[in-house]
Amino acid sequence: MSASVRLTTPSGKEAELARPLPTGRVQCTACARSCQIGEGQVGFCGVRGVVGGKLYLLVYGRVVAGHIDPIEKKPVVHYRPGSKIFSIATSGCSWACAYCQNSDISQLRKVEGMEASPEEIVDAAVARGCEGIAYTYNQPTIFMEYARDVGVVARSRGLFNIFVSNGYDTPETVGLMDGFLDCATVDFKGSGETGFVRRYIAIPNADPIFQSLLEIKARTRVHVEITDLIVPKVGESLDAAKRLCRWVCDNLGPDTPVHFLRFHPDYKMMDLPMTPVEVLERHHRIGREAGLNYVYIGNVPGHPAENTYCTGCGSVVVGRHGYRILEYNLDAKNRCRRCGQATPVIGPLGRSYKEDRFESFLN
Repeated sequence: MSASVRLTTPSGKEAELARPLPTGRVQCTACARSCQIGEGQVGFCGVRGVVGGKLYLLVYGRVVAGHIDPIEKKPVVHYRPGSKIFSIATSGCSWACAYCQNSDISQLRKVEGMEASPEEIVDAAVARGCEGIAYTYNQPTIFMEYARDVGVVARSRGLFNIFVSNGYDTPETVGLMDGFLDCATVDFKGSGETGFVRRYIAIPNADPIFQSLLEIKARTRVHVEITDLIVPKVGESLDAAKRLCRWVCDNLGPDTPVHFLRFHPDYKMMDLPMTPVEVLERHHRIGREAGLNYVYIGNVPGHPAENTYCTGCGSVVVGRHGYRILEYNLDAKNRCRRCGQATPVIGPLGRSYKEDRFESFLN
């Protein structure tokens, strides 16, 4: 699949995730769409195009959005809790979600943004006291070569790297993750139910997401958390949620965090209500019944399922309200202070967890 936009001169940087075809086209291997792109055309994402028989990442070094966020907003709750994150994005996306809350970024199919080298991105993050960099708001693997270059520099400066990802990747993409990526959230929508993803995301099925998760587990040390946006009426199947939770438990392990997220109306789906809390609570029960130890409800500030509970004594080990940590009851080895049970939280409490961790520096 490719778009009809005509490119005449290269921009950005030549892409690594590419394969020449006998037809003269170039196959992009950045995502599972595997677009076969002709001369002067761009792929579905709008930011990878062919000029002179070569594939270019047209948005290399072009940041269209940037903010400072709490890591809990990603949402990530078992990796470096309380950290302040430097979040960046380019334009474009490999999906076409009808409900996307970042549609002004992800559905922007042209090259825009502030020029920023990998070193400049990391310098800005360090200057603002951030502890990590998140590649988010659109699908980061469509700008994988740029993300990798930023991430390598970030690692060398003591920062960690997070992808907020749809997981619609390839073995080639996963291969580039190893060596710089520390953490990833993989965002299912409607529990990956085929009818939902075909109609509202414009992908055939969720199979490549499951395969990517298996690849990430086998080939990297990336910490993974699963999110599942529950869209009322059209994407709230309990059967689909049960299948997803059982798969995660069996293949990634029962300690894998799973977040069921509340939908709010946006973009082309303004006619739907927010997800009823009781629907999210039913999904939460499904996750626990499937054997998952850490199941969360997201986008409902103050709900008890925002907290992390000890699997030994049942007490709150990390208490939260929205993106703020209110209570932290883990010792230096991430064991429950009350009973000593180990908790699979990685890293210490972020040094900035009491700060206001929001700032917009680029729109």
